[in-house]
Amino acid sequence: MAIALALSLLPEFLLAQIVPGTTTSTSPAAASVPTSTGGVSAPAGYILSPTDQVSVEVFGEDDLRTSGRLNPEGNLSVPLLGSIHLAGLTLTQAVSKLTELYSRDYLVNPKINVTLLGYARRRFSILGQVNRPGSLEMPEGSQEGIDLLEAIALAGGYTRIASPERITVRRHDASGDHTFKVNAKRFTKGKGGGFLVKPGDTINVGESIF
Repeated sequence: MAIALALSLLPEFLLAQIVPGTTTSTSPAAASVPTSTGGVSAPAGYILSPTDQVSVEVFGEDDLRTSGRLNPEGNLSVPLLGSIHLAGLTLTQAVSKLTELYSRDYLVNPKINVTLLGYARRRFSILGQVNRPGSLEMPEGSQEGIDLLEAIALAGGYTRIASPERITVRRHDASGDHTFKVNAKRFTKGKGGGFLVKPGDTINVGESIF
């Protein structure tokens, strides 16, 4: 009687180790959530863009796990479903869409997790008097853009005959085409007050007339 009473007071996980055949139960809620493979810390409400890198997991269906970048049209190739358009959706909306599609023809009550693994490749072009002109990728995490002086540094800096006061930036956005004339000679790196280069911009560094 004393032994039975002592055993009854032990925590459940210790009891399972002392008494063979005694097991602890896992709640259905804990067992129904896919395990995340990790990723970047996306801001709340982040909307997926073409070339964002994502991971899709279906709990209990390892053969349906996939990861990759959305193509330029914003689609991801998903097992069984084919090419699915995810750009323009939040991660939560992407989960809902994939859950609905899998439920329709293939799975009963699927548990799906969508993780952002990496942001879209955001590029800009720089021409003219820099040491490495061409199309360049913005650093990871620079979602809104980078400072003009940082962009020039990524292109290897000015050439010997560059004219920092004669820089032109061309931009296309929802409101149309824009051209900005920038005097970068007034900017000091790291001091603020510069010009923000956005994804898709084309920078042209002029040549000194002297």
